[in-house]
Amino acid sequence: MPKSVRRLAALALLGTAALTGCSTQDAPRDERPVVLTTFTVLADIAQNIAGDHLRVESITKPGAEIHGYEPTPGDVRQAAEAELILDNGLNLEAWFAQFVDSVHVPHVVVSDGIEVMDITADAYAGKPNPHAWMSPLNVQIYADNMAAAFADLDPGNADDYAANAEAYKGELQRVHDDLVAELSELPKAQRALVTCEGAFSYLARDADLTEAYIWPVNAEQQATPRQIAATIEFVDDNDVPAVFCESTVSDRAMQQVVEATGADFGGTLYVDSLSMTDGPVPTYLDLLRHDADTIAAGLTGRGGSGSGS
Repeated sequence: MPKSVRRLAALALLGTAALTGCSTQDAPRDERPVVLTTFTVLADIAQNIAGDHLRVESITKPGAEIHGYEPTPGDVRQAAEAELILDNGLNLEAWFAQFVDSVHVPHVVVSDGIEVMDITADAYAGKPNPHAWMSPLNVQIYADNMAAAFADLDPGNADDYAANAEAYKGELQRVHDDLVAELSELPKAQRALVTCEGAFSYLARDADLTEAYIWPVNAEQQATPRQIAATIEFVDDNDVPAVFCESTVSDRAMQQVVEATGADFGGTLYVDSLSMTDGPVPTYLDLLRHDADTIAAGLTGRGGSGSGS
C-alpha cells in the first residue's frame, strides 16, 4: 500500500475514534431524580409507580441477602447522589439507620400503615416480622406510600404517580386473588408451609396456611440443633409432604430435615431478592407467582425432588 494511502487510512481511523469519543461525551445525561431503594424487590415496585419520571436504583443487587448486608463505599457514593431513599423498615435493614445518617438524604419507610405481624419464636419473638411485601395486599399500601413520596419529590408529575399506583394495585389484587385461589385447593392436611426462614407469615395468613420454619430471620443463618430438631418434629407430627428454602441462603439445614423425615424438598422460594432479568423472578409479581406455584406443586406432590434444590 502506498505511503499516502496508509496516511489517509490512519487519519480516517483517528477521525472515527474522535467522532466516537465525541458522541460518547456528548450523549445526553439522565437528569431524572434518582430514587434509591434498599433491595431489588422495592426497586421493581417503585419503578412501576415512578414510570419514566424517576430513575430507580437498588443498593443491593439480585441475589443479595438483605438482613446482614454490609454497605460498601460505592453504596455511600451512590446514595449521596440520590434525592430520595426508600426502605422497608420493620427492622429488615439492620444496617440502614447508620447508613442513611451518613449520607443525609431524605428517606421514606414504605411499610408504614400496614397491619404488622409479630415474630412468634426464638429471640425475635414479639418483634415485627419485616417481610410484609410477601402479601400483595400490603404492597398496595407500599404503592400508595411511594406515590405520595414521589409526588412530594416531583409535584409536577403527582397525577401520573397516583395513576400508576392505582393501575399497579389492580395488578397486585389479581395476583393476590390468583395466589389464594391456587393455594386454597390444597387439602387441609397439606396446608403447612415449612421454610428455612420465617419470611412467609403474611403470605401464609393470606392463603390460610400454617407456617413453620427453622430460624425466624436470616440474620441467624446458622441453624442450631434445637431449631432443626423442632422443625423435624413439626414435619413428622403434621405429615408435611414437602419443605422449602429461600434463594439467598443455603438449604443445608433443610436438607437435614428432608433426610430425617422423608419429606420432599419442594424447591427454592424467593423473598429478599429478585433474580437477574433472564432468571425465574425478574419482577416482584413474578416472584409471587413463582412462590405460589412452587408451594402448590410441592405440597400436592406435583413437584419436589426429595434430595436437593
